[in-house]
Amino acid sequence: MSEEEWERFLRESVTGAAGAPVEPSARARDVERRLRERPGPPEGWRTYSPARPRRRTGWYLTGLVTAAALLVVALFPQQVVGWFGGKDGGQDGAPLAAESDSPRKAPGAGPDLRPTLAEPFRGSPAARWADGAAGITVPPAGATGWMDAAQVERALRQSRDFLVAAGLNSRVLRGERPAKAIALLNPHQKDVQEYLRTALSSTAPTDKTDPLLLFSRFRPGQSRLVGDVVRTRGRLTYREGKRGAVEVTADVTFVYPVTPAGDSGQDAEVVRTIVRREVVMSWDDPAEVITEPGTMSLVSYALDTTNGGCSAPTGYFVPPFGAADEQSADEAHHVDPYDRSKPIGMGDGTAATGDSCSTATRS
Repeated sequence: MSEEEWERFLRESVTGAAGAPVEPSARARDVERRLRERPGPPEGWRTYSPARPRRRTGWYLTGLVTAAALLVVALFPQQVVGWFGGKDGGQDGAPLAAESDSPRKAPGAGPDLRPTLAEPFRGSPAARWADGAAGITVPPAGATGWMDAAQVERALRQSRDFLVAAGLNSRVLRGERPAKAIALLNPHQKDVQEYLRTALSSTAPTDKTDPLLLFSRFRPGQSRLVGDVVRTRGRLTYREGKRGAVEVTADVTFVYPVTPAGDSGQDAEVVRTIVRREVVMSWDDPAEVITEPGTMSLVSYALDTTNGGCSAPTGYFVPPFGAADEQSADEAHHVDPYDRSKPIGMGDGTAATGDSCSTATRS
């Protein structure tokens, strides 16, 4: 090696050669490591970084289950009530859905609670029934017989109006003349008009002329309604009848809570008079039958009554005050007045004499 080369070697050893590798410092190595772990632009030292949202799989699952449960309740309300409320979903639970078909069995047993002035329906299936006309189901109307759909709809509405005027009108319940109900009856139907004249004027009605066959009445001096609510459950059905008529059948149970007329105390006795009625009404073709617009003919009418009296007909329901704890030992004459699964008359609670009067298993 020449002297010039040796001198250059010594100089570069002290100052460093251009392009020679340089060992990175500890801070440089740390920055390089962080850049590899977090790609992207570096954060400023005063930059706000929001926390990353956590995954909430449990909440999503809970919401999905809740939505499914609400859908089941909306589609099958009666079944759901039955799952959580015993045999009949609890007598004092949520209101029952409207009756759209004949029930298959009697309502289940509820708590054995006596009615009070504040809660006249407690302890009975009627605690979950609708009030007044709302408990009478009217089916969708379709063209039938001589009527188109709109006419059938009007006939169904007027049929329910008759039931309301005959069994829910407050004046009629106090024994006054059922004028609104009579106005819906065909004035040319002679046998019915004769029945009305006799039943509403006689002081000694018979089984065939008893006004209770069509109208609900209580003698004002003997009993009074508790509050102004009557619970009902039932439905209307219709079909084509004779000579193209539209025949409407009503099957409705009325529950009347009453108390002695002269007892106004807080502990006054409350008795529920339960009346199930079946009325068949014919909306006749005026081209076939003599009738008047907006009126119908009666084909038949029948009733079962519980706690309405077991003596000879008086023209009024006679609740058995003071006999709430009396029960007949003859189980053959026990009836469930809330059982709407059987045809009317299968266990009649109405009787002309006390010996043949059935005893209700509950009221």
